[in-house]
Amino acid sequence: MSAHIDIGQDSGRQKVTIDLEELLATRLLVQGNSGSGKSHLLRRLLEECAGQVQQVVIDPEGDFVTLADAFGHVVIDGAAYSPREIEALAARVRQHRASVVLTLDELEVEQQIRCAALFLTALFDAPREHWYPALVVVDEAQMFAPAAAGEMSDDTRRLTLSAMTNLMCRGRKRGLAGIVATQRLAKLAKNVAAEASNFLMGRTFLDIDMQRAADLLGMERRQAERIRDLQRGQFLGLGPAISRRPVAVNVGPVRTGGRSGGGGLLPLPEADGDAMEALLTDRLAEAASDTGIRRPPPPPRPAVDLEQALRAVPPLPPAPQPVPQASAAPPAPKPAAAPPPPAMSAASAEDVVRELARSEGATFRPATALFRDFAIRCRQQGVASVQIDLARFRRMFAREIGGLGRLEGALRDRVEAMIAGVDDDVLAPYLAMLVAEVLGEPMPDEEELARLYGSSSPSRIRRLLDHLERSGLIVVREEFGGERVITVPGVSDCDNTTKAA
Repeated sequence: MSAHIDIGQDSGRQKVTIDLEELLATRLLVQGNSGSGKSHLLRRLLEECAGQVQQVVIDPEGDFVTLADAFGHVVIDGAAYSPREIEALAARVRQHRASVVLTLDELEVEQQIRCAALFLTALFDAPREHWYPALVVVDEAQMFAPAAAGEMSDDTRRLTLSAMTNLMCRGRKRGLAGIVATQRLAKLAKNVAAEASNFLMGRTFLDIDMQRAADLLGMERRQAERIRDLQRGQFLGLGPAISRRPVAVNVGPVRTGGRSGGGGLLPLPEADGDAMEALLTDRLAEAASDTGIRRPPPPPRPAVDLEQALRAVPPLPPAPQPVPQASAAPPAPKPAAAPPPPAMSAASAEDVVRELARSEGATFRPATALFRDFAIRCRQQGVASVQIDLARFRRMFAREIGGLGRLEGALRDRVEAMIAGVDDDVLAPYLAMLVAEVLGEPMPDEEELARLYGSSSPSRIRRLLDHLERSGLIVVREEFGGERVITVPGVSDCDNTTKAA
């Protein structure tokens, strides 16, 4: 199947088209400052090829949900589903070839990044029989593939960079054609941008972005000023799916609109200063105190019988009599010490971690969220946790879910020495296999390893085992029928080899 979609006109009013089949094989990068018309261009492209190819849109601002009304896209609200549900939804999207818009505007920034990364990874890890061609559009791609570390955690950054790199580097063989749009090329990871063979460059003003755009378009540095003079909705296009030479494109009109506020001028309200001040300050204290959460009133306190309460108060001890200075009488006895306060619960930080590890879905939660929950529980139970930072908490949590508590004495000391240099993110599954080897039990199966690793993707577990084997922590041997035999080196107490279920 071959199709050419119309995206606009060139300077000579000739139609500019994109070869859809070529686009699926070569990917697309769109760049332009805010207000240059990137979203308009993406909307035009999606509208023109709707019904010809499956479309998956990662929408951090909720701008593309209107495609559902005109073209039947399914809108997936990322805030309404758990991480495992997001991965299951992505698998079904590939299976049923549904065109969807994953909207993330109800999530915080780091949650948006994790949700999109889990969704893209599940798309990439779909079974081979579901590798149908699909356009995967990622708006504001500099969020999901940052060139430099920002305020997000290291785990989130590794997760999202892996997902975006797989999409742009290895997605073609799996039918996924990445279309990434960014405000600044300098903020986008180079290994993601470099995999695109088609480019549509819009207006930008910073020298570094103009030079990178000119390099990608094959223009000389002195011609980079042309990019600064582009109008809203004008782009310079190049690539095997667009044109073999740079071509100026005026993007055509679209049939749907975004939900963002309009940029046009509107008449101001005609209220005078006093009326406007009254509108702003009317019942302001009530509005400020209203948090939007309606809590039930506290239950009334039971009536207290004052006389009975006074009779229950023990009498004060008699005051000691003053001793004359001239007498040599022995000192008066000291009053009885006050009774000690009731002892707090004997819970420790390890008990709190153990309680947290047993909670439902704990291994699938971000480490930062688990650490906040840990600190809150410690304060509630009177446990000192000031000396425990995030890094130490992660190892304590991994040791707990990995089963280190099942070992005692010298055997535990030996295992602790073996895991001393293991990275935090792979400690739990490695420890579970090590404990199983030491105790002579069957190795944990893929489902259990996935739970310990915090993922439901079989491909990620296979990559985890490959990483552990390359690191020299385990030895994996394939047998007939696809069964894996896993051995943990360095455990001489167990001669038997255990098989994965």
